[in-house]
Amino acid sequence: MTMSHVFDLVPLGKTGISVSSLGWGMWRFAGTPPLAARKIVETVFEAGINLFDTADVYGYRGLHGFGDAEALLGAVIKEAPSLRQSMILASKSGITPPTPYNSSFAYLVQACEASLRRLNTDYLDLWQIHRPDLLTHPAEIAKAVDNLMQAGKIRAFGISNFTPSQTRALVSYLSIDIASFQPEFSPLALDALSDGTLDLAIELGASVLAWSPLAGGKLAKNGEDARSKAVIAALDHVAQTHRVSRNSVAYAWVKAHPSRPIALIGTQNPDRILETRQVSTFNLSPIEWYQILVASRGAPMP
Repeated sequence: MTMSHVFDLVPLGKTGISVSSLGWGMWRFAGTPPLAARKIVETVFEAGINLFDTADVYGYRGLHGFGDAEALLGAVIKEAPSLRQSMILASKSGITPPTPYNSSFAYLVQACEASLRRLNTDYLDLWQIHRPDLLTHPAEIAKAVDNLMQAGKIRAFGISNFTPSQTRALVSYLSIDIASFQPEFSPLALDALSDGTLDLAIELGASVLAWSPLAGGKLAKNGEDARSKAVIAALDHVAQTHRVSRNSVAYAWVKAHPSRPIALIGTQNPDRILETRQVSTFNLSPIEWYQILVASRGAPMP
C-alpha cells in the first residue's frame, strides 16, 4: 500500500520503528460496515498515516462488543494482507469489564494472544497496557512483556494512562525501554503538561501518543461552556491566519510540545481523515501556541 501523502516519520521511542507524526485511533471503528471499514483504512494511508492504534475493549457496549474493533480491522487485513505490511499496528490490553482492570501475567499474555487472533496478524508492532491495574505488582507486567517479546508476538511495549510514579515503578522491573506513553492531551486536557507525564517521556526517550486531541470531539463543535468556547475562538483565530481547519490547528498544538506528541485522530469520516494533511503545511508560532494555552487556562501565564 503506497501513501499519496506522507507525514514526517518520527521514531517510536528507542525501538528503531518509524511512525507517522499523526496516528489513527479506532475506538469508534467497531460497527462500521465491512466495505466502509476497508475504505476508511485505505483513506488513513492516503492521508499519510501509518500508525493504527486500537484496543481489545474498543467496541464494548456494556454487555457485548468486546474485541469488535480489532475483529473488524482483522477482517480488513484478511481480505487485503498488504495493508498489514504497510501499517504500524498498536493495540492495548488490561481493561476487563466489569472488574475493571487485570494486568496479571496470565491474563495479559492471554489477552495479547487473543488480540493477535482477532487482528489476523502474528505480531503487534506496539502493545500497550491500557490502564494501570492497582492490584497488580509491576513485576507481573514486566514478566508478561518479556514472554511476549521473546515469543515474537510484540515488537515494542508501551503504557496508557499511567501516572509518572506508576511509570517509574514499572520501568524499574522492565528489561526493555518503554516505547510510548498514551495520555489524554489536548487544548482542553492539560494535565500531561503539569503532572510530569510529558517531561518523563522526554527523560526516558519515549514517544507520546496523545488520545482525544479534540477533547472527545468538543473542539469540533461550537463549545459547551465558556472555557471550550474561549479555546475554540483561539483555535479559529489561528486557523484563519493559516487558512486551515480548526481541527488541524488543535492537532498542530498537540504536536508542538518538545516531547513531540503524536495526536491520535479519532474521526471515521474519510473527508476529515484527509483533512489532516493540512497539519504538515504550517507551524504554530510560540505566540499562537501560548494564546491557545492561555484561553484554556482562563488566566494569563505567570
